[in-house]
Amino acid sequence: MRNALLDHVEQQYLKTDTLPVFAVGDTVDVHTKIVEGEKERVQIFAGIVIMKRGAGTNETFTVRRIVNNEGVERIFPIHSPFIVKVVVKRSGETRRAKLFYLRDRVGKATRLAEAQKKVEKTDKPKKEETPELAGAAS
Repeated sequence: MRNALLDHVEQQYLKTDTLPVFAVGDTVDVHTKIVEGEKERVQIFAGIVIMKRGAGTNETFTVRRIVNNEGVERIFPIHSPFIVKVVVKRSGETRRAKLFYLRDRVGKATRLAEAQKKVEKTDKPKKEETPELAGAAS
């Protein structure tokens, strides 16, 4: 349970429009702002989201990738001003909230099944031919 007063104070620091909806198991590109001296640049960290935790300004997500046959994990605060954007490249299908078992896997074993996109069925009637076109076709 969270304190209503803290939620009210934190409200002004939360990002709402810049982040897409992503879940554990998704492959993402995280664009982070790097400040080197007086210069700023954007660096991309690409990997699989293995964990999300927290709430409000304390909400974080962990991204894991393999670099030179070594696993690298990085924790990003979702509402940080240094995160420029998060791009979802691929949605993975998972049955768990935390994917720590990926730490023990190597190579193709680290791949997750692609999540099926939900298609909404609509009961729209098919287009009917107009009488002018129906008569011209015969």
